[in-house]
Amino acid sequence: MATEKKSNDQRSNVHNPTSSDNKAAGDNKSNQMNPNNSAYHKSRGK
Repeated sequence: MATEKKSNDQRSNVHNPTSSDNKAAGDNKSNQMNPNNSAYHKSRGK
């Protein structure tokens, strides 16, 4: 029986502190909040 990923699987992974998805989401948010990072300007349409 194959396991299929459901829509909540990614959300569960993002909220799991030991998941690499959690680190990626945290890094992305940090980058978007840092004015010294290009992601900051891209997230604001500049």
